[in-house]
Amino acid sequence: MKKRLELKIDGMHCAACSARIERVVGKLDGVDLARVNLATETGAVTFDSDKLDTEQILSAIGKLGFTGSEAEGVTERAEKRREEALQRLDSMRKALIPAFGFAVPLLILTMGHMVGMPLPQWLDPHHSPAAFALAQVVLTLPVVWTGRNFYISGVPALLRRGPNMDSLIAVGTGAALIYSLWNTLLILLGSNPVAHAMDLYFESAAVLIALISLGKYFEARSKLRTSDAITKLMELAPDTATLVTEDGVKKVPAAELQPGDKVLVRPGERIPIDGEVVDGRSSVDESMLTGESMPVSKDVGDRVTGGTLNNTGALTVVAQSVGQDTVLAGIVRLVEQAQGGKAPIANLADRISYYFVPTVMALALISGLAWYFIGSADLSFALRIFISVMVIACPCAMGLATPTSIMVGTGRGAQLGVLVKSAEALQTAEEVDTVVFDKTGTLTEGRPALTNVEVAEGCGLTENDVVRLCAAAERSSEHPLAQAVVRGAEDREISLPPVEDFQSEPGRGIQAVVEGRRIAVGNLDNADAQKLEGLDSGWTEHTATAFAEEGKTALYVGVDGKLCAILAVADTLKPTAAGAVADLKKMGLDVIMLTGDNAVTARAIAHGVGVDEVVAGVLPDGKSDVIERLQGEGCKVAMVGDGVNDAPALALADVGMAMGSGVDVAMESGDMVLMSSNVEQVATGLRLSRAVMRNIRQNLFWAFAYNIICIPVAAGVLHIFGGPTLNPMIAGAAMAMSSVSVVGNALRLRAFK
Repeated sequence: MKKRLELKIDGMHCAACSARIERVVGKLDGVDLARVNLATETGAVTFDSDKLDTEQILSAIGKLGFTGSEAEGVTERAEKRREEALQRLDSMRKALIPAFGFAVPLLILTMGHMVGMPLPQWLDPHHSPAAFALAQVVLTLPVVWTGRNFYISGVPALLRRGPNMDSLIAVGTGAALIYSLWNTLLILLGSNPVAHAMDLYFESAAVLIALISLGKYFEARSKLRTSDAITKLMELAPDTATLVTEDGVKKVPAAELQPGDKVLVRPGERIPIDGEVVDGRSSVDESMLTGESMPVSKDVGDRVTGGTLNNTGALTVVAQSVGQDTVLAGIVRLVEQAQGGKAPIANLADRISYYFVPTVMALALISGLAWYFIGSADLSFALRIFISVMVIACPCAMGLATPTSIMVGTGRGAQLGVLVKSAEALQTAEEVDTVVFDKTGTLTEGRPALTNVEVAEGCGLTENDVVRLCAAAERSSEHPLAQAVVRGAEDREISLPPVEDFQSEPGRGIQAVVEGRRIAVGNLDNADAQKLEGLDSGWTEHTATAFAEEGKTALYVGVDGKLCAILAVADTLKPTAAGAVADLKKMGLDVIMLTGDNAVTARAIAHGVGVDEVVAGVLPDGKSDVIERLQGEGCKVAMVGDGVNDAPALALADVGMAMGSGVDVAMESGDMVLMSSNVEQVATGLRLSRAVMRNIRQNLFWAFAYNIICIPVAAGVLHIFGGPTLNPMIAGAAMAMSSVSVVGNALRLRAFK
């Protein structure tokens, strides 16, 4: 049986670590897919539970020197991870104080004379070489102790033949320390003490450790900010709620609420659960859910969502979904799932990272030996080259290039009401060149409305009279067109009189007696059956034809056997539809409308929103055939639908974008979920994917360029042509800041609009 295991993995330090775990776990018998995310320190393994169990997977990770554990629930996992990250950050910050507190005096002691800072005679290497060397040892040891994790992690990884970035630092600084300690011993033994005193590298090792630790601190602090979106989402759920009981109200922890509980939400409070309003009226700010800034009116019978903000009036809400079953928890779950995913573009960096560290160690050794034996350099110069190559290389930058951009991008999308379900979908969305819209509920409001009332001459009734009589007669019908007429009366604030002798003709219309008049409302067949007077007039034909050309359904109204009026009912366009289509065209995308309506109605709707290509008369199960045909023509297709009857087409499209009107089904069907009914979010989602992929490519370019340029410089290539060599301390600072720059570039996506 297939099973998915969510993991928390501790002990990873660079892309070589995550790549090694992926490779080893992925080769276990029964594992279908193994994915490890360096930025979130998590992993996911899909495996056959008949061949493998969780303990075997955790054991394999443990043998590699890492700690794997089964992840908790999404909220607890995110909270715990953030708490641990804050504790780790505080520990790193405290360790920087002694690191620089000893490294800076050490640097002054060894390099001060270069800028005219004389040393006292008892410390001067020419007069007291032993004191000079021992002072450096005393200042170096505390710094090495603060950076001991580089050795604790790096050396065992090297011995397991799985070296990581810490191995590079441990070997590089370790070589400098051992060489310097040997020279210190020679000084104490009296073997040419002055010469050996000038050939110590304690300051290189100490300053390297301090600078790299500072870089790791900045990197950790920046990585913490990449998860701000999830943190802010979780903070939207209030900790307490006001429970309504038979004895009154009382404050309780929100975690204790159960379905069926009644909750009082006062103005200014956030709603703690998903539920239905049973008392009160208010406006609710749903911007956290939909990205829309305008509050939404809520009345009895309306649904509300946990985490949204109650603005003006008190609401009593009966809980329907609580805790991990709420929409907000589902959003957090989706965002975390996407952030933990891996885009295909990361595969190249992963493959390179796996071999990167051993390759760099080999290059460092070859460079040092080449300068010593072939370049006739002394051991001190060759050692400096070896250390520089070891510490300049940075696999972290390559490993962080993709996941940090995805974390920030998907988090920003959630804040804008666009949920991206996977990193793969985010990359695919960038390539979309064709957007296919379902009509009903996507470009239109999804329910018919009364749009026109045309009264025939000589009828003797006003528009409101006609609406009153028709709505009263239609009130007893469940047909969507009948309900549109009733809503039209409600919008006009018309009170409806009682009805007598109601009769329904399925497929045609209705008849009833209202205020002593015989009212007939229905289609042309109904009007023919009633033999309404005036049905064959030119006005009737002209009015009905005009409505049809506008994509509206004509309802013929008879009063006492005479055609008195024609009503127009239509599924009205969303206010944002035309602007959304124009925006997509401006992005260079082809826009197609897909609908089951007849061609005349479909063309009228398409004209209203600016869509040039229409595929009409398509049944729900035929929509996927249209998507398949477009893909066969070489198109990269994004399908936009309501997530219910469009599920097959959404699943088949390269990117399925499900409108939030059907959240539960949409989360299953679409690759992206648009949390509001505003179709302008389609362009937002596609632009977000472009911005994220552009950011990833920038990160990968600089990560690769940094290593390609800096490693040869560190190896002394410029020195061959009379240029400078690279000081190991400068190399360490450059390596430390390379990862910080990648994460910093990813954080720019937080400003995406």
